[in-house]
Amino acid sequence: MATELPIGNPGPHAEPPSKAARLRALLHAPALSFIMEAHNGLSAKIVEEAGFEGIWASGLSMSAALGVRDSNEASWTQVLEMLEFMADATEIPILVDGDTGYGNFNNVRRLVRKLCQRGIAGVCIEDKLFPKTNSFIGENQPLADVDEFCGRIKAGKDSQSDDDFQLVARIEALIAGWGMDEALRRAEAYHAAGADAVLIHSKKDTADEITGFCASWGERAPVVIVPTMYHRTPTQTFRDAGVSMVIWANHNMRAAVSAMRQVSQAVRASESLAGVEGEIAPVREVFELTGQAELAAAEARYLAAGGGPRAILLAASRGAQLGPLTERRPKCMIDVRGEPLLQRLVRTLNRSGLHDVTVVRGYCKGAIDLAGIEAVDNDRYEDTGEAASLACAYNRLYGPCLVSYGDILFRRHVLDGLLAAEGDIVTVVDARRRADSSRAPDRAVDWVRCSRPFTGGYLDDERVTLEAMWSDSAGAEDAHGEFIGLARLSAEGATLVRGALDAMGRDGSLEGADLPELFTRLIDRGAAIDVHYVTGHWLDLDDAFDLASLRNLV
Repeated sequence: MATELPIGNPGPHAEPPSKAARLRALLHAPALSFIMEAHNGLSAKIVEEAGFEGIWASGLSMSAALGVRDSNEASWTQVLEMLEFMADATEIPILVDGDTGYGNFNNVRRLVRKLCQRGIAGVCIEDKLFPKTNSFIGENQPLADVDEFCGRIKAGKDSQSDDDFQLVARIEALIAGWGMDEALRRAEAYHAAGADAVLIHSKKDTADEITGFCASWGERAPVVIVPTMYHRTPTQTFRDAGVSMVIWANHNMRAAVSAMRQVSQAVRASESLAGVEGEIAPVREVFELTGQAELAAAEARYLAAGGGPRAILLAASRGAQLGPLTERRPKCMIDVRGEPLLQRLVRTLNRSGLHDVTVVRGYCKGAIDLAGIEAVDNDRYEDTGEAASLACAYNRLYGPCLVSYGDILFRRHVLDGLLAAEGDIVTVVDARRRADSSRAPDRAVDWVRCSRPFTGGYLDDERVTLEAMWSDSAGAEDAHGEFIGLARLSAEGATLVRGALDAMGRDGSLEGADLPELFTRLIDRGAAIDVHYVTGHWLDLDDAFDLASLRNLV
């Protein structure tokens, strides 16, 4: 294996090494390196997330993603556009499958210039004719003239604007059946023409040709391999042979084909999403991969102020205790003096400057059709809790934002006080405890214990934080008040909540969790949750007693 070429030890204020320099270091490192196939920006981010140090931008996979054959049916400019998205989405180097270079020396030098402009680390070109034919199709494919292909290599190296840009020469002699001597002759010629590494390709189901080539080649230049056909070979064999880099060439694309086919067939057969929803990535993971948090931070920095925070209203439940009143509509749409409860809640938000309102629907979701709201659906509302409903609005959970139960009403000063309160996560707590005997004895209340009780002092502005929250029909004797179902998050607070939802999703506790359990998780993770005390002036809707009280409130 070639001796490692250092990329320097930059000082504290020096620019980090380019992606091309990092690819060069991988090719010359003493240890065997691995790069993984990707075919668009999302798959490139997944490769980076998995911990790979580099990406193989596969021509086969990119062509397949576009629905065309691997025969240069996708133009090089279409491939270049895909590569730009992949490079922008990731920080690790990309080695591009450049097929034959898309023509002669003139096409190669233009290709290399454009790749360098877009921060691509290297290109691999193969010694076949344009338009290319995939190596695993047919036998005895014609190869390029050695001198002509050396001209492509020289043109590419002369055209790179980054000195570390890597050009890998792919040798197809073994694939075409021309034998080992021809493969070695071509490798030596391409190395002399300036290729930074050689890729020796084989379609045998064993690695005998690869190890034989490496034994004869020695360490004249790094050797790259693509063990798609000889995948049963132990990786240690490649290390022992002196291979520099292994390319896992098309497996993400093939995995995507299998997964999409399975899901599509299952949904078509069942005419439902119920059987697949728990088996596929949550939408929130897609938003996380595509950088929704960065956009929210940018919006907070660059958009004009005045629109107020967004609001997320959790309104998925039926309200079974209301009996026939909720047979055809969720409790949030029950009439309260001529208007649905939810309409009144949205109007209160609007009057305090909150116009970006998302409602999480569930039971009888078609009945929630108010103007001026966005809707997302928790179709598993019957067997999930409030935390899972909040996770359904994950892509809207970017601060500053308000989170509220969808079945409460409050005086406007309650909301204005909350919006003015300081803290990354602020909850509204009713200090009266609401342990009145007129309520149903089995009714669960979201009790809270705080760093200190409410004093009622006019000048008392000492910070109060949440120490515990639990939902129980009893527990008033240990509580400082009741969480009314209303909280405000800053941008940082929203990030903390998303992190807690992610953790609960991973450990399996998300689906059945309510908001008290979510806040408990946040406290356990070290988050400081502030408390804004109120004394009444709000009501929620759980039963007929509540409905009568709400009608009196408004």
